[in-house]
Amino acid sequence: MKTWKSLSMVVLGVALLISGCASSSEKGDITSRKINVVTTIGMITDIVENVGGERIEVIGLMGAGIDPHLYKASEGDVSKMSNADIIFYNGLHLEAQMGEVFEQMGRQIKTVPVSENIDQSLLLASEDYEDAPDPHIWFNVEFWMQAVEVVRDTLSEMDPDSKKLYETNANAYLKQLEELHDYVQAQVQRVPKEQRVLITAHDAFRYFGVAYGFEVRGLQGISTESEAGTGDVQTLVGFIVERKINAIFVESSVPQRNIEAVQAAAEDKGQTVNIGGELFSDAMGDPGTEEGTYIGMVRHNIDTIVSALLNK
Repeated sequence: MKTWKSLSMVVLGVALLISGCASSSEKGDITSRKINVVTTIGMITDIVENVGGERIEVIGLMGAGIDPHLYKASEGDVSKMSNADIIFYNGLHLEAQMGEVFEQMGRQIKTVPVSENIDQSLLLASEDYEDAPDPHIWFNVEFWMQAVEVVRDTLSEMDPDSKKLYETNANAYLKQLEELHDYVQAQVQRVPKEQRVLITAHDAFRYFGVAYGFEVRGLQGISTESEAGTGDVQTLVGFIVERKINAIFVESSVPQRNIEAVQAAAEDKGQTVNIGGELFSDAMGDPGTEEGTYIGMVRHNIDTIVSALLNK
């Protein structure tokens, strides 16, 4: 009841702010100032910074280690969004607690899901939400390239005088992402096919599995809203023992204790399994680090996975 009450208060606050916030025209001619952009997850912030360059001021709501499935907008977040020219979010029910906020904001402010152009037939079904697919699209680098195009086109539409800048920046970033996609594929080839099994704290890596040929298992489902139970642990342990899995992985945005419970239960059954390292799933690393960029995050993940599975 308390959670519902706090969410209702935030939505009410959004409605009041929206009713009194300035329209884009009232905020002033954007050709004479930077465009104010608000993003949700760090991976989107990274796109906006790369594509928008000097023409944008971006505020990311969710920093390192933040779980977007559980994130609730604060009054401060609502204020930041109400002052934005554009809000970019992932969509596909990733930011599950913020759906009503985006709906309210969209009545006055351009609010864009970066997932909007991805072919619906290529999206994976969600076991957690009947009406929404798996939202973790950034784990397929080619999908994330389409998100870059959404940001490019949105900024160009709002600020046509700087269209050439956005296109140039986007082309340069897309070239880097093409190289990243090739790098991941090359690293994957180092792992024998029978060893390409990825076990993590929650089921965030399914697009990675489909794109790069891994069998993926998560202790929790696509969302982290519900805790893993004893039955979930035992089912996963049975799979680990049967397949003689030697490494499992923790995630930076999910408590480590769940994977440690799996490790202990596997060892009780005679299967030694190592924690192969920390992966970045729903959040990037700290700002100023390699893992604090999308490209650095993806490279860290594949390097960590390959090294652990090859026992190097």
